[in-house]
Amino acid sequence: MIQNPLYILTVLCGLIFVSEWLTKNTFLKHISGSLLVIILGAILANFGFIPSASNASPVYDSIFTYVAPASIFYLLLGVNLKELRKAGLPMLITFVLGSVGTTLGVLLASQVIDYQAVFGENYQAIAGMMTGTYTGGSANFNAVALHYDVVREGAVYTGIVVADNIVTAIWMLVTLSLPALMMKLRPHKELKMKNGGEMNQYAEREHVGPLRLGLMLFIGLAAMMVSDLLAEQTAIPSVLILTTIALILAQIKAVQDIPGAKMLGMFAVYLFLVVVGAFCEVTALVEVGEHAVSILLFTVTIVLVHGAFLLSMALMLKFDWSMVAIASQANIGGASTALALAKSFKRNDLLLPAILAGSLGTGLGTYLGFLIAGLV
Repeated sequence: MIQNPLYILTVLCGLIFVSEWLTKNTFLKHISGSLLVIILGAILANFGFIPSASNASPVYDSIFTYVAPASIFYLLLGVNLKELRKAGLPMLITFVLGSVGTTLGVLLASQVIDYQAVFGENYQAIAGMMTGTYTGGSANFNAVALHYDVVREGAVYTGIVVADNIVTAIWMLVTLSLPALMMKLRPHKELKMKNGGEMNQYAEREHVGPLRLGLMLFIGLAAMMVSDLLAEQTAIPSVLILTTIALILAQIKAVQDIPGAKMLGMFAVYLFLVVVGAFCEVTALVEVGEHAVSILLFTVTIVLVHGAFLLSMALMLKFDWSMVAIASQANIGGASTALALAKSFKRNDLLLPAILAGSLGTGLGTYLGFLIAGLV
C-alpha cells in the first residue's frame, strides 16, 4: 500500500497542509514551516506510513528530478533586477559586503572543523549550500544540494537544516538588538531612505485562474526542458542554467504580470522537503548525531565571521546601524526576515529596500554557492 504512487502523493500533500496549519495556528508558529514539514515526513517514514530511503519510491525520484528544480525557477521569477535601484546604493553596498562576509565565513569554518570527516564526500557541496543560503535564502541552498545530490542524504541534509534554523533564529535576536547596542559605540543620525512607501506593488496577488496557471506551468516546464538540453551540450550544471533563464524571464514585464509564481514555488519547495524528511532514517540520524556539535560549530562560525566582517566595514564606512542589521538579515534569513526586522525598527523607509536586498540575494546566492563549491 505504501508504494502506491497515489497514496504517497496524498500523504505528502496532506503533510504540507498540516505543517502550514500548525505553523499558523499553534505554538509551532515559532519554527519554520520548511523545518516542520521535514520533521513530519521523517516521522511518517520511520514509522512505516510512507516509503523511507531504504525502500524509496519512484515518486521521490520524480520530485527530486522535476519538482525541486521547478521550485527554484518559480521563486526566482520574483527577482526584478530593475527595481534594485530603489533599494538605494547604501543598502546594496551593505548587502554585498554581507555576502563577502558569508563567503569568508564558509572558507574559515571549513578550517575550524575536520569538514571532510564530518561531511564525507558531501563537504564540497555543503560549503556551496551554506554560501548560497547565507547569501539570500533556501532556494540557493536547494539549488546546490540538488546538483550534488545531497538531497538524497536525508540525515546530513536535515542536520544542516536544523543547525541553520537554530543559528538563523539566534541571529534574528542579535540583529534586533544590534542598532541599540552599536549606537552606544558609535552614535549617528538615522539615514532615511527614499522610496520607502512603495510596498503595494509587491503584495502577493491571489487570483490565479486556469489560463494564467496553465501559462505559468508551461513557462516553467519549457525552461526546465531547455536547461536540461543545454546542460547535455555543455559542462554547466542544469540548475545553474535554469537559474539564469529564470532571472532573464523575471526582467520581462509580461512574465512579471502573470500571478502564481510564488504560490507554485512555495508548494513545490514543501513537496520537495517532505521527501527530504522521508529520507531521514533513524539509523542514519544516529550517525550524524556523532557530528552534531561540529555541524553546529561550522554553521555558527560562518555567521559570526559574516557579522564581524560586516560590522567592521560598517564602522569604517559609518553606515546606518538599522540598515546594517536589515541587510545582514537579508543575507542570513532572506527577504521575509529582513522585512520583519524593518517593521520591528519602525523603519518604513527600509521596508522596500529589505525586500529588494533579499531578492538580490536569491538571484546571487546560487552563482556564489557553485563558485565556492568549485573552489573548495
